[in-house]
Amino acid sequence: MSESLNVQQRAIQGVIRGLGMLPEPAQRLIAGKPVVIDGQRLLTEVQMALRLLNAMPGSSFEDLPLRQAREQVDAEAMIFGAPEQVDIIEDVRIPTREGSVAGRVYRGSAAAEVEGAVAYYHGGGWVVGSLVSVDSVCRFLAAHTNLVIVSVDYRLAPEHPFPAAVHDAVDAYRWLRSHPQWGTTVAVAGDSAGGNLSAVVCAETLDDENGPPDFQLLFFPVTDVSTKHASYRLFSDGYFLTEKQMDWYIGHYLPNPSDRTDPRASPLLGDPTGHPPAHVAVSGFDVLRDEGIAYAKKLQAADVPTSLQLVEGHIHAFVNATGVGKWSKRALAEAVAALSAGMQQARERG
Repeated sequence: MSESLNVQQRAIQGVIRGLGMLPEPAQRLIAGKPVVIDGQRLLTEVQMALRLLNAMPGSSFEDLPLRQAREQVDAEAMIFGAPEQVDIIEDVRIPTREGSVAGRVYRGSAAAEVEGAVAYYHGGGWVVGSLVSVDSVCRFLAAHTNLVIVSVDYRLAPEHPFPAAVHDAVDAYRWLRSHPQWGTTVAVAGDSAGGNLSAVVCAETLDDENGPPDFQLLFFPVTDVSTKHASYRLFSDGYFLTEKQMDWYIGHYLPNPSDRTDPRASPLLGDPTGHPPAHVAVSGFDVLRDEGIAYAKKLQAADVPTSLQLVEGHIHAFVNATGVGKWSKRALAEAVAALSAGMQQARERG
């Protein structure tokens, strides 16, 4: 995947960032009439960005050839993200049971004492997304903590359908556990499909010699592909992630419908007893909102210490939009604070 923008994409990026700096009244003129659904009001800067994004040519990537769809998603992440400066970025190979996958290691400060590590799994419905699409998120995590962030480029469907991504995610976590130089406290984190994989890793490693992760950070996770929760009806189209795109993702990743009730695909259908503490962040305007909330509540019911962050006026993938306005950064910073606190508590528990 390309890690640079073309001239047109850079121009779009400049326009979007400039508009994101406008005062709210000016943004409202561009955004249009306020949108209120289910008692929540869409943030003005988000509505403005959506209007621009929906006007871009080829925005419905699920209708494109697969390679082009992947390139478009990476480009959108670079356009809307704001990569922060970090001291160390290193590409690595991560061994897995079926070969190896690419990884990328981030450290915010080379001089700071490492306080643990995080295996990060990108979003993209198990079909698109890459080390490129999640670069700005991993940079943010590394820049605002003393944790080593390891981005995992797990195999994608339809070339590698379920459970290939699960195998890679679990193996990457176990590999990270074998590197104590990055700290003996290890978390998993991810957005959307990556949040799904993070939750599944916690379940799949409960009986490991080194145990499951010490903490899990789940951004708007996919937790139930067996059915469509009420938020699908409320936000089916027009709010970045659409119902049509989710159907496309699930069809590629889980072509066998019987697999969709497997807890490794739908962790909401599993038993989270004994799972590590969690922070679950969900977007108010998101088809995945309700299943994310349901998963947080299920963790809490199983006595798993869990905090739930509802970013009411935002859309899916807000972590990838830190280059637009202020609210994405604020929401991401709140989640990172929860991660830091959770890892601190894990170190104190030993």
